[in-house]
Amino acid sequence: MSADQAEGWDYALGAATGRAASDSLRPDGAFEEVFVSYYSQVVALLIRVVGDRLRAEELANEVFWRAYRQSSRPRANEKLGGWLYRTALNLGIEDLRASARRRRYEHQAGGQIETADSSGTPLDGLLRAERGSRVRSVLASLKRWEANVLLLRSSGLSYGELADVLRLKPSSVGTMLARAEARFQAQYLRMHGQEE
Repeated sequence: MSADQAEGWDYALGAATGRAASDSLRPDGAFEEVFVSYYSQVVALLIRVVGDRLRAEELANEVFWRAYRQSSRPRANEKLGGWLYRTALNLGIEDLRASARRRRYEHQAGGQIETADSSGTPLDGLLRAERGSRVRSVLASLKRWEANVLLLRSSGLSYGELADVLRLKPSSVGTMLARAEARFQAQYLRMHGQEE
């Protein structure tokens, strides 16, 4: 890890944990503490995005790998949680789009992938999977900022946290969220019609 990375992680870790930069850990120790602090939150967000725990864990590992290895690490003045959530959302949306393309190609080739849910009756599982698939397809068709704000809000982030993650003014979060919800609803009805 370079000195710049260590400084960025030390600063970001200090901001995340309330620890002063002078209380600096070894860079790898700082990264380990960040990983332990944020991993479960990043995985939970990605589960909401992709709908599959194993895939969400793979994407979360990619988020932390990028944070550790790449030049896209958090800058000294950037909030670490926001950077991690933003990176996770971007990877999740990219994964949704890739999955949608893959399903479309498989469907065109004559193969359909069916997933069964073991909870409830088979019909309940099928309906739940279909509803989740519809929601994910609509999210994949929205603009990135619209999908991001909807997913983050549904993950329980406050308006202030949304503003940090999306780099918005706190006063504009409500408007952005309302626009994204309206666009989601219109797109859902356009793509799937009225649910029965």
